[in-house]
Amino acid sequence: MKKVTKEEILNLYEYEKVRAQKVQEIIQIKKNRRVFLEPFVHLVFENRDTVWFQIQEMIRAERMARDEDIQKEIDVYNELIPDKNELSVTMFIEIPDAEGRKKILPKLVGIHDHLYFHVGNKHTVHAVADERSKEDYEYGKAAVVHFLKVRFTDQQVEDFKRERITIEITHPEHRGMAEIPEEVKSELIKDLSSE
Repeated sequence: MKKVTKEEILNLYEYEKVRAQKVQEIIQIKKNRRVFLEPFVHLVFENRDTVWFQIQEMIRAERMARDEDIQKEIDVYNELIPDKNELSVTMFIEIPDAEGRKKILPKLVGIHDHLYFHVGNKHTVHAVADERSKEDYEYGKAAVVHFLKVRFTDQQVEDFKRERITIEITHPEHRGMAEIPEEVKSELIKDLSSE
């Protein structure tokens, strides 16, 4: 999948003019790119559109104007765009109340190392978290956001198109499984095939 380039990024003024429309567009796009693993794990499958939007939102939030700062943001977020035969997942741990978070997050250290994709009964593929997730172990509590990649072989991609796909978390303190709905699976097949 093509990476986002500096030329595609709108300046603060131009982005503000189209932001309301872009927010609505991204809400629609993400509807078919989410899977929930009850009670509090939420996965979003990233693509070029979601990454472009995130870059624009970060530039807006930080009021970035310098080219080098904007390029640095682009470089960081471009890592989330999946390559061919790959899915890019942002895992959110959503615990609404502060007291609950304080109690639960220390128990979920390493949750990012326990995410698996089952392609029918044929393949189990382990999602791999980026380096930032290792900080969980240092700080003694799980981060609320993790970035992961799921890499498939050509054969696994072919089977992905035909088989039932389930996602499983096997962490000792949080186990869960969810089937990927057909509308989400259709989007992911496009991601896997994108050059």
